[in-house]
Formats: sequence, structure tokens, C-alpha cells
Amino acid sequence: MAHPVRFDDDDALLRRVRELALGFPGAAEKVSHGRPQFFTTKTFAVYGATVKGDHHSSRWARSLQFLPDPDEHDALVGDTRFFVPAYWGPAGWLGLDLTVAEPDWDEVRELIDMSYRRTATRRLVAELDARS
Repeated sequence: MAHPVRFDDDDALLRRVRELALGFPGAAEKVSHGRPQFFTTKTFAVYGATVKGDHHSSRWARSLQFLPDPDEHDALVGDTRFFVPAYWGPAGWLGLDLTVAEPDWDEVRELIDMSYRRTATRRLVAELDARS
């Protein structure tokens, strides 16, 4: 059974996240479990998150899930904009609620970059580094 679509393609926050994520070398997008996921060989960012025990909740529908560096994890969790998402959280992923305040898009790009570097191949990371 297919998962219901859990996003609106006209969402301005999704458009900006999509623009940032697809700017990374080799990045592509797929819809999985009803949410946009950005990946190379592995997923490095997801738009939207599920509340454990309440899959119909829209609480984090407009959020970014990402895989932070382990040494950044605790500091980020201490910020009320961040949360531990259902399903991805036990693997170390965090979510950033993009609706709490106007997103700092430089920060969002840095979070996506951090996650990308943890999941992309060495070749793709080298390509990213060569761009700067």
C-alpha cells in the first residue's frame, strides 16, 4: 500500500529546501513514505517528519530532517527549534522545525552540508570541496 503524499509541492519552504539540497553534487530527489527525500547513494535530507505515535499530526510537516555530526548533536538538541524525529531519530538524525521562526537559510544549508558529507561518497565530497 502506497503512503499518502504528506507535502504540498507549492510550499515555499519546500521549494527553498529543494533548491539547497539539489545544489549538492550528485543530489537527486525521490518521494518515499510520502515525503521528499534528497539523496546521493544514501538519503541526506528529508522534508517533513513524523510524530511518533501520531502519523496524522502535521506538527513537523514543514521541517528538515538531517544527520548531524555526532559532536554537534547534543548542542543542537539544546535549541528548541530542533527535535528528535520518529523513525530517523534513533539513527542519530535530528529535525529542524522551519515554522518556529523565519529560517536562517545559511544555517539550513550548513545543516544539509553536514548531513551530505556524512552520507555521500568520497568522490562527491571531493567534488563539493573543489567548488569552494
